[in-house]
Amino acid sequence: MAQAERTRETVVEAALARLDLSAKTRLLAGQDRWSLPALPEIGLTSLVMSDGPIGVRGVRWAADDPSIALPSPTALAATWDQDLARRAGVLLAQEARRKGVHVLLAPTVNLHRSPLGGRHFEAYSEDPYLTGVIGSGYVNGVQSGGVGTTVKHFVANDAETDRFTVNNLISARALRELYLAPFEIIVEQARPWGIMTAYNAVNGTTMTEHHHLVNEILRGEWGFDGVNVSDWTAARSTEGAIMGGLDVAMPGPVTVYGEALAQAVRDGWVEEATVDDAVRNVLRLAARVGVLEGAEPVVTELPDVIDGEDLAREIARRSFVLVRNEREALPLKPGTVALIGAAARDARVLGGGSATVFPSRIVSPLDGLTAALPEGALSYAVGAHPGTELVIAGQGFELRAVCRGADGTVIGTRDVPDGQIHWNGSDLPKGVTPERIQTIELTGTFTPRDTGPHTFGIKGVGPFRLGIDGTTYYDGVQRLDNDDPFSGIFDAPVPRAEAELTAGEPVEVSLTHEVAVSGDEALMRDITFALAHLGPRRDPDELITEAVEAARAADTAVVVVATTERVESEGFDRADLRLPGRQDDLVRAVAAANPRTVVIVNSGSPVELPWREEVAAVLLSWFPGQEAGAALADVLTGAEEPGGRLPTTWGSLDAAPVTQVVPEDGELPYSEGVFIGYRAWEKQSRTPAYPFGHGLGYTDWTYESLASDGTTATVRLRNTGERAGREVVQVYLSPSEPDEGRPARWLAAFAVVEAGPGESAEVTVGLPRRAFETWDEEAGAWAVVRGAYRVEAGRSSTDRRVAAMIDV
Repeated sequence: MAQAERTRETVVEAALARLDLSAKTRLLAGQDRWSLPALPEIGLTSLVMSDGPIGVRGVRWAADDPSIALPSPTALAATWDQDLARRAGVLLAQEARRKGVHVLLAPTVNLHRSPLGGRHFEAYSEDPYLTGVIGSGYVNGVQSGGVGTTVKHFVANDAETDRFTVNNLISARALRELYLAPFEIIVEQARPWGIMTAYNAVNGTTMTEHHHLVNEILRGEWGFDGVNVSDWTAARSTEGAIMGGLDVAMPGPVTVYGEALAQAVRDGWVEEATVDDAVRNVLRLAARVGVLEGAEPVVTELPDVIDGEDLAREIARRSFVLVRNEREALPLKPGTVALIGAAARDARVLGGGSATVFPSRIVSPLDGLTAALPEGALSYAVGAHPGTELVIAGQGFELRAVCRGADGTVIGTRDVPDGQIHWNGSDLPKGVTPERIQTIELTGTFTPRDTGPHTFGIKGVGPFRLGIDGTTYYDGVQRLDNDDPFSGIFDAPVPRAEAELTAGEPVEVSLTHEVAVSGDEALMRDITFALAHLGPRRDPDELITEAVEAARAADTAVVVVATTERVESEGFDRADLRLPGRQDDLVRAVAAANPRTVVIVNSGSPVELPWREEVAAVLLSWFPGQEAGAALADVLTGAEEPGGRLPTTWGSLDAAPVTQVVPEDGELPYSEGVFIGYRAWEKQSRTPAYPFGHGLGYTDWTYESLASDGTTATVRLRNTGERAGREVVQVYLSPSEPDEGRPARWLAAFAVVEAGPGESAEVTVGLPRRAFETWDEEAGAWAVVRGAYRVEAGRSSTDRRVAAMIDV
């Protein structure tokens, strides 16, 4: 232990000794949604947490407190670049410090077990090794900026259906080799200061009470010495949680800790020494981030300032995966371009749920290409809308919130950049308190972009009154038919009004909500609702016809297709992998009209592409963050090369090996064992649309040789194209003797290389000992599997170019 760390531990022990039982147990319970209480008697200031992982929202869920929005975690993993992940982390630490945040609730390192997982955009990959390496870079970056992380969700939170109660049944081997593996890698490589335990149960025990996985494996075997915080509202039992290794129960002010834990100690159900262990972990975190008086923080010299917009743009273009490029459709040749698709104008840059942040600007594909192409070269057509659901009021709305007391007197106001209110007790407008507030009115004007019928709706629970242009369309109580405590955040808006409006003519809008205490005590101080809107929808066939005419008149057609927040979001899983709306019909029609059709797929995780052989090029852009359009223009014009490789296999749902995400009688068996992702596709001899690791650039590479001594692999390759490029060298291990109980091959190492045209490059990567081990369930230990192995290097799990044999 270094001297600075020993000094911090001394300060922690001294502070702990000065706390009585009441203070200790209060420290283990959130004082509100995002923070732990200050304890002035020991020089401890309040420790603040915030959602991530693509930005730092801070304690306010509001568009008037903007944040940098990086590309989705699937995009970050698609770069296959640990250093780029580290730089993303450094930027997020910078953002956290700007917002007064000490701990970032990220990264998410659950696996893409099934393509139906609704929250996969927030996780990295189907492969545990790639996930662990990218996650380690991210954690090291954040913590190098003096901000803590909470690696989540420990463990097996790999789907959203019944996530609060599902009991996932997983073999010890699958747990060790797949689901625990990214956490283990990150603990070893990055020493995270925190971890977040999941809602779900594993093999009969809820994760916030899982003594074996938390105390024996995480803390015992791996030596994790950070804080274990519950997912929000996940802690259910005072004694079970503290004995299961849970340090902090969030959110507050009412949790299973606090006075309930103090009473459990007084009654003899819990030893005070057990409480002390949890408090010690919290104080250690406080010392590390610099909020405990007398303890020097881990980081005393901050990293250089990073330009957030520049880094967001770089990550996006490095993440784009070019999966098809026939007839060298990309980069774009000089000439005219027809840009098509609603998502080209109204970009979807991030996923729904707790990953949501509010950037100060969003560059759409239309914006980016307009700026990059010569004047007159670009035309635009809507073509097809991804969905028909309402979205939070944004463009064209000018709104403010007016708060009134019980007598109707105005007690406070605040400008609201979009139509969403998400306030807690510490985030009310000046002069407003939870005790005084009776109603909130979102009021202002809306200037339509299009003439026709506009639909307005309400997101939230409780009494509402909605008025448009002086007419009251709804006055009643809105209820939702589920018991999810986050319904007001994640559920779809309910349509409540339709009004004929004229483009360019502003109208008055008003949505009044009568504030009520939530039925869930842990969320009692939250006020969450939103005004939603959907513009006129023209006949889909007419829109497709217009798009076809535009495509036929242009040299190249670029079609942007996308998912929506009702397809990919926290809170629910996907029912299928199809693109919503008439987007497939649009692509086919455009492709028939123009052989140089390029399709941009704006989704956070796999979708089916039934037309992929009918188009010239397919580029996957994930959820590309706030600089989406600028990065897309860089890549389409050839100013930059698409640098991404698939972190997850893409294929049809019919062929996908693992599709069960819905529990039966509360249980979800992981019956596939260690065979998920590319391991399962190969075992079942199924051919995906695009394999794990696949991705094209704008140059060609020849793999010349591979040499390995069993501990390292050295790969030599040459850029045989006509321009400089970047290649992701992927190294796989394959046992020479087939073994039904093991995958045919698995990723063991990777590296990014760069070379100019005609230049060669050589890279040496380490082969981790763990790559040769399996978990022996009988012995309860890792065991090296001896024998001959084939070490292969190439461009994807199915495109392996060079090989060498080794004996282990």
